[in-house]
Amino acid sequence: MGAQIRVYRDKIRSTSSMKKIFKAMELIATARVGKARSHAEASTPYAEAITRAVAAVAAQNDIDHVLTQKVDQPQRAAVLVLASDRGLAGAYSTNVIKQSESLLARLKHDEVEVRPYLYGRKVQAFYDFRSREYEQVWTGNTDSPVVETAKDIGRTLVDRFIQPTDEGGVDEIYLVFTEFQSMVTQEPVVKRLLPLAVVESEQNKGVHPLYEFEPSPEEVLDALLPKYIESRIFSAMLEAAASELAARQKAMKSAGDNANDLIQKYTLLRNNARQAEITQELSELIAGADALASS
Repeated sequence: MGAQIRVYRDKIRSTSSMKKIFKAMELIATARVGKARSHAEASTPYAEAITRAVAAVAAQNDIDHVLTQKVDQPQRAAVLVLASDRGLAGAYSTNVIKQSESLLARLKHDEVEVRPYLYGRKVQAFYDFRSREYEQVWTGNTDSPVVETAKDIGRTLVDRFIQPTDEGGVDEIYLVFTEFQSMVTQEPVVKRLLPLAVVESEQNKGVHPLYEFEPSPEEVLDALLPKYIESRIFSAMLEAAASELAARQKAMKSAGDNANDLIQKYTLLRNNARQAEITQELSELIAGADALASS
């Protein structure tokens, strides 16, 4: 009986230690998610403005540019999946991976070859565990993105989009990430960045004003495209970071509550075991006293 009490004491002690870790991680995520939300909200106006600017250039009918030409039967697509570097964030990475798997299945059904690009150790581990190939991976600072990483990703994707298809280039670029809606809701979404005609039809409906371009519209597109891709990717990275921190805060709070329940359960079991031990000892004493009295 004493051994059973020691087991419950050890479980209470270890669960209490884990509860402290969960509480610390919850407080860290709570402190950082506000800043991440502010950064995500601050990046949105610039991303929307440059999207309107690029769409306005692409809307000109007399422009002959590779970036405005929609391929009727695309052969190859690049898919950038944004997940997290660390766990303990609930189903955050799992949900975005599921969303990307649905997109990959749809593209393969349409006989489109997929070239995955990964951001975050969790999605990299998902591909490595299944021995699946991917083009390139970026890791580090998923919960606090840096613009240099967004520029590197943007250059890589733009170079692959401009490259001819028969030389390994892609016809489409998709972005899969988690969109921050509130502290309670984070929704994994798929955004199609290129070709530009798709972006225009989805996000910039309506009549565009007429512009005169100096230099030519093609040169303007060449200058705007990297900035457009970088801003959209960085904005998505900031949204994903805020979503990751919110998911981690919620997961750690739930883990702390579960730890409290376990501590209460183990405490009750320990008390029951101790009460049973005391009862047994009293019974033995009473039986011994009765035996001595009868003798």
